[in-house]
Amino acid sequence: MDVEAHYPAHWEADVVLADGGTAHVRPIRPADADRLRAFYSRLSDESIYFRFFGPRPRLSDRDVERFTNVDYDNRVALIATIGAEMVAVIRYDRTGPGEAEVAFLVEDAHQGRGVASVLLEHLAATARERGIERFVADVLPANMKMMGVLRQAGYTAQSRFADGVVRMTLDLTPTETSAEVTTSREHRAESRSIARLLAPGSVAVIGASREPGGVGQTVLRNLLAADFTGPVYPVHRQVRAVAGVRAYPSVTAIDGEVDLAVVAVPAEGVLDVVKECAEKGVHGLVVVSSGFGETGAPGRDRQDELARIARSYGLRVVGPNCLGIANTDPAVKLNATLAATVPGRGRVGFFSQSGALGTALLQRVAQRGMGISSFVSAGNRADVSGNDLLQYWEEDDATEVILLYLESLGNPRKFTRLARRIARSKPIVVVKSGGTPAGHSAEELGLPDSAISSLFAQAGLIRVDDLIQLFDVGQLLAYQPLPAGPRVALVTNSDALGLLAADACLAAGLEPRPPVNLGAAAGPTEFGAALAGELARDEVDAAVVIYMPPIPGKSDEVAAELLRVSQGSAKPVLATFRGHLGMHPSLRVAGGSGAAPARGSIPSYAAPEEAVRALAHVVRYATWRAHPAVPPPELDGLDTARARELVLATLSGAAAPAAGEEPTGFAEPGPPVEIDATELLSCYGLTVWPAEVVRSPEEAVAAAERLGPPVVLKVADPGASRRAGTVRLGLTGPEMVRHAYAEFAEQLGERVELAVQRMAPQPAVPTVVRVVEDRAFGPVVSFGLGEVTARLLLDQGFRLAPLTGEDAAALVRSVRAAPLLFGQYGYPPVAVPALEELLVRVGRLANDLPEVACLDLDQVLVGESEVLVLGARATLRTPAGPRLDGGPRRLS
Repeated sequence: MDVEAHYPAHWEADVVLADGGTAHVRPIRPADADRLRAFYSRLSDESIYFRFFGPRPRLSDRDVERFTNVDYDNRVALIATIGAEMVAVIRYDRTGPGEAEVAFLVEDAHQGRGVASVLLEHLAATARERGIERFVADVLPANMKMMGVLRQAGYTAQSRFADGVVRMTLDLTPTETSAEVTTSREHRAESRSIARLLAPGSVAVIGASREPGGVGQTVLRNLLAADFTGPVYPVHRQVRAVAGVRAYPSVTAIDGEVDLAVVAVPAEGVLDVVKECAEKGVHGLVVVSSGFGETGAPGRDRQDELARIARSYGLRVVGPNCLGIANTDPAVKLNATLAATVPGRGRVGFFSQSGALGTALLQRVAQRGMGISSFVSAGNRADVSGNDLLQYWEEDDATEVILLYLESLGNPRKFTRLARRIARSKPIVVVKSGGTPAGHSAEELGLPDSAISSLFAQAGLIRVDDLIQLFDVGQLLAYQPLPAGPRVALVTNSDALGLLAADACLAAGLEPRPPVNLGAAAGPTEFGAALAGELARDEVDAAVVIYMPPIPGKSDEVAAELLRVSQGSAKPVLATFRGHLGMHPSLRVAGGSGAAPARGSIPSYAAPEEAVRALAHVVRYATWRAHPAVPPPELDGLDTARARELVLATLSGAAAPAAGEEPTGFAEPGPPVEIDATELLSCYGLTVWPAEVVRSPEEAVAAAERLGPPVVLKVADPGASRRAGTVRLGLTGPEMVRHAYAEFAEQLGERVELAVQRMAPQPAVPTVVRVVEDRAFGPVVSFGLGEVTARLLLDQGFRLAPLTGEDAAALVRSVRAAPLLFGQYGYPPVAVPALEELLVRVGRLANDLPEVACLDLDQVLVGESEVLVLGARATLRTPAGPRLDGGPRRLS
């Protein structure tokens, strides 16, 4: 066999290990013979004994050939490498139908880093791809580590003891437990990898020259000015000192350990620096150098190579072309950025994809008087991304609010999965700009921007339009409690401003109480009493205070009274205080030394409308968070095995497997196939209203007689509903059917395909349900009304599959025309619960079957007691690979 021709390159992956380091996983090759020998020579006698059940000082040439020559089907081996060295191997050998024996070896120096666990995840995925359903492993009773790896994988495991050996059997069918284990390990590993970057014990600045204003020297001076708690090492080839600190000719010449390296050398020299850092044992890199992906194709290639080399040596990379990273923890005091101004200690984690905007963003945070816990500017995002930071901030006790500025989405499906979990405890506010060619913009995703907003809302993300709103919402979340509802009290000394605030509340979907106008001369006593009275009302969930005195008054006293009253309430209070933007000094609760304001401080906004807009975002988030997370419901009437058989048989062009028989392989990639989805939907408990395609007047009459009058004659083309005159309703006899057929033939030609369908019960509201397998987000379910006006206005809602009952309910109510389903505007109320169940079932189908590239249910009639699917077409396509967030753990 030509091994290279059959080499499964899609099994390769960069992975994060349990301690935050990285490794490369790939199938073994014959060329790995010397690498295998070197690996084996570093193993302890105990590791060899546990693997081979006896001493084996060396591998014979025959052993090496057998271990490195595999067929990638019946015999598969994956290895983990760090740099040029192999540090672990796992393999399976097929022993029978659906079964294979598994064994692994990890170099002693790398045991305890989670290498075996991640290799087992990847080998299980390859085994399932090759039709293997279970692993069998014979383990010595003393080999507790191997038994622990197998038992803790989350698969269904059995073990029995015989002849001095424990035989363990793992059912490789994914379970909820195995998915939770994978997710938990991913979370811990990625969190630790970022913690090593943000809390280094020492920092080297490579490229720190004596040139004033140079990039390297700027980072060095900022590190020193922030009083970083560990040693700082300038690195420069020629000079002996920079900024009064001893310099070293290379990172390898530094006497002490180096945890973090900031790289500020020309792009052409970065790769050599990475290798030096790997040799030194550096944990992470911050590459502020430009000249990479932002410069075009050659720079993009250099950027990809930077990520590949760094990961292969176990390093995470922030950048390139980034501003840097900062951590305000008093135990760290890290400012490894190009920004001289870093806000004080606070509770906000801040991620900016843009390096160029980073300095301005930090300045704005500081100007508002807000504080941050940590800051990362990812630049071109060759490696570390917003997803990594989300994992870290979820664990970080110092971070309560997360702010994200994103230009693109690298792995949107993972992003929404993480956000949905993290937003349950920590609010996430995101500005998503139009995107860049290097990432997934809205256009590249294939979804309208409104769909992305819907998917973000489903995940609990607070999406805002611009940077001003990012900080407006962030300061409210950082310093005030969440509101319990949308009812807003307005306390003001200006009737005009009070009315503006009330109008803004109504426009934002809030419920304002009549403004309490205290008059222009109101002072601390009046403001304190009015605010206390409003906060004490059960029908108030939040308060906006407007203090705009026409002449300078007792501002400090008013502020003190507002703080005193608000401290005794669990309801949020925000203000427009003399037009100040940010945390007004008089409205702050003092934090510790050098810290930003403490929780309970009242944020101020330049205008009442801005305060109300921020509050509306937070109210929507609080409403989402108040509903507990629930899994998708259990559904009856499902036959998922049959559905998969139908899809694979259609794509392969072969007969479906016999009943009860599992498919043993994957269809070869081929062109998309369009099918009638009636049988597929029946596997998920959904029935399509009967229809028959006809090609002559006689066939139409016969079909009408079989279905029973009255019938509908319509164009069979699934896109026909967008054209006028393609449906004839209420046909009750043969002559009416013949006449309608003749009209279609004259209008559209003799070869047109028509469909006869029994007329559905009336009254009913027509709706349209669609599923698209988006290459970035995965399966997305859309819903809208079938009326022409709703279609023209693109009045659609979107949700990621699978759907919970709450997701389906929110999807139905997300469209502007939803009142027509609930008995308004002269329409009768219809069976919305039945519609929601249909959406849940369609979402389950979409999640189960990535081969369903598109599914159209057009139309879905929602009647007073039932839901009828009038037509269903599906486009099937063999996936190019697993979904972005599917399969075993891997870095993008």
